[in-house]
Amino acid sequence: MLKDEIEKSRMPQHVAIIMDGNGRWAKERGLDRSEGHREGVVSVRKVVEAAVEVGLKYLTVYTFSTENWNRPEEEVQALMSLMVAAIYRETPDLMKNNVRLTTIGDLERMPEDVRKTLEDCIEQTSVNTGTTLNLALSYSSRWEILEAVKNITEKVKYRMLDADDVNEKVFGEYLTTAGMPDPDLLIRTGGEKRISNFLLWQLSYAELYFTDIYWPDFKENEFFEAILSYQNRERRFGKTSEQIIKS
Repeated sequence: MLKDEIEKSRMPQHVAIIMDGNGRWAKERGLDRSEGHREGVVSVRKVVEAAVEVGLKYLTVYTFSTENWNRPEEEVQALMSLMVAAIYRETPDLMKNNVRLTTIGDLERMPEDVRKTLEDCIEQTSVNTGTTLNLALSYSSRWEILEAVKNITEKVKYRMLDADDVNEKVFGEYLTTAGMPDPDLLIRTGGEKRISNFLLWQLSYAELYFTDIYWPDFKENEFFEAILSYQNRERRFGKTSEQIIKS
């Protein structure tokens, strides 16, 4: 089994996923786009279970971008309804698997029923100590970075922070992912090869893994393949191979 080939000692701490291809998966089967999103929820469940199996600490999934608000209204409404139902339905499994749920993004834009369901699930799972499942909802990396700049500027303005003390570490504390390690690996399904305004600051040194597989077809084995690809790469962070070997 692919899972058995994974070296637990070389696991990434944090994996981020752009779940792309739900609509195209449905279209190729003559189905409504909403059916692709429904099957996509199954893939989220399978990948979370796989992450738990291999001991992954953090898993961030790009669930709904700021740009997704521009989709047809009926699709957005279907997505919101699906989200509420999925979170409510999956909460018992998250508890069983010791998974903690967190979110990042401009949640003020989300409908009240979505926010309430999220808050309930986040509260229930807050006691869990295993994998953290982080949902990026109504999220935009440019929005996140601008919010961080505004907050830092406000602190400097009122002398609560010295501008000379603002470095990468301090800046990171004002991002929505504060307290999490940066992703080691980004997975994007669906064949596109771009980052799409997702975790631009945090992905600076991440390994990128692109696959043509649509998200509804991406399950445990596909996730394990991505982890194995990561483990076969040399991560140098600007150093030479010789320096990495010596260290």
